[in-house]
Amino acid sequence: MSIDPAALLCALRADRAVSGSDLAARLGVTRAAVWKQIRGLRASGAPVQAVAGRGYKLAWPFEALDAHAIRAKLDPALRKRLRNMAVHWRIDSTNTQLLRNAAAGAPVLSICLAEMQSAGRGRRGRAWISPLGANVCFSLLQRCAGGMGTLSGLSLVAGVALAQALEDCGATGIGLKWPNDVIVDGRKLAGILVEAGGEFLGPCFAVIGIGINLRLPDGVDTGQPATDLARICAELPSRNFVVARVAARLVEALDCFETDGFGAFAQAYAARDALVGRPVRVHAAQGVRDGIADGVDARGALRVRHGATLATYDSADVSVRAA
Repeated sequence: MSIDPAALLCALRADRAVSGSDLAARLGVTRAAVWKQIRGLRASGAPVQAVAGRGYKLAWPFEALDAHAIRAKLDPALRKRLRNMAVHWRIDSTNTQLLRNAAAGAPVLSICLAEMQSAGRGRRGRAWISPLGANVCFSLLQRCAGGMGTLSGLSLVAGVALAQALEDCGATGIGLKWPNDVIVDGRKLAGILVEAGGEFLGPCFAVIGIGINLRLPDGVDTGQPATDLARICAELPSRNFVVARVAARLVEALDCFETDGFGAFAQAYAARDALVGRPVRVHAAQGVRDGIADGVDARGALRVRHGATLATYDSADVSVRAA
């Protein structure tokens, strides 16, 4: 007998243990089936703990991603625009799924969410680690009548929108590390991956992928210093509320970006720029160079002073690390 893993997680509690017998009776399966599914959930990073002689409990409450709950937290006008919202238990990647959907004609502002990604990724092919229930991972599709050149600065615009949404959720001290990281005290809180397709001269589309650390389990290896909302918010916000706020801020930003470009966001980005004035090391196709970050230009490209020379770098061919 198979068990819906989401149903099992929702049957568990954080305030007390639930016995395997009670879980089996509630779900209409055997205790062996419960044990097997519990083992799979724990392997996926779910916060399920075994309590000797009493059963199983959660280290913290699990809130499943729910399209209806997310839409209920949006204002009526935005709710009408975000009609195409799909929640998956497990897929390869929310970005990959929306890229497929976009090629098949998916409507503008389609949203894809997933509890787990088997091939989640960040910029330059890096893996995005997302233990079950510990993150928020979703992507949004934007279509553009102009060419891909009109998308310049979109990753930074998405960063501003994401920072504002996380501030709406109670986060403080947020900085933006060019071109796609949201950080707090030098630790990564969230990341953005923008992937484009279509015609170079238009029409084209962009898939904006967002991953947010909600509550990282102790000992999880993300490959770099990381933090989460549980550590920086006085009260941990609901996962569905986080998605709703990010979606609202992102759509608002995209509307403005479409008419006014990156220039409308330059001041908001500068206020959160975590690199400006700091020594940086630029890894570009031409090699590795050290310099001092000097903000971004009108297109959103990074400016770096190498001695008396001012150079600019596009996100497509450079990564930056604090020197």
